[in-house]
Amino acid sequence: MGYTTWFKQHANKHANIVEKVPKEKLVSYFRWENISQTDVDFCPLFKDGKKCHDMENLNCYLCACPNFRFDDKAEVLKSWCSIDSKEGSTIEHNGIIHQDCSGCTVPHHEAYIEKHFDTDWLRIMKKCPMS
Repeated sequence: MGYTTWFKQHANKHANIVEKVPKEKLVSYFRWENISQTDVDFCPLFKDGKKCHDMENLNCYLCACPNFRFDDKAEVLKSWCSIDSKEGSTIEHNGIIHQDCSGCTVPHHEAYIEKHFDTDWLRIMKKCPMS
């Protein structure tokens, strides 16, 4: 699955949750301890009780970071970090370079989410897809 396909599918999952949760409760609803139990299909890791990042107070509202950039049409560099986070890195597979965000927790802190908050996840993420 390419980044674009995942991005669109995730946007739909996010929108479905936003529709059912009152706006004032959205950020707290997306806390890992809650959403991993209430919306198991939101993330494939939830079924195994795993987190994408080893951190306390993980919040999944900005699963996929507004600083992540991707271009499915690119031949070598498919994804990168627009802020070049020191916690991020890259991985190469079959000559293709991908951003590895597993060491970065920037978008999973509630203060960051509240700073960039919008009920429309696609508006927050509008700069991510490059193709």
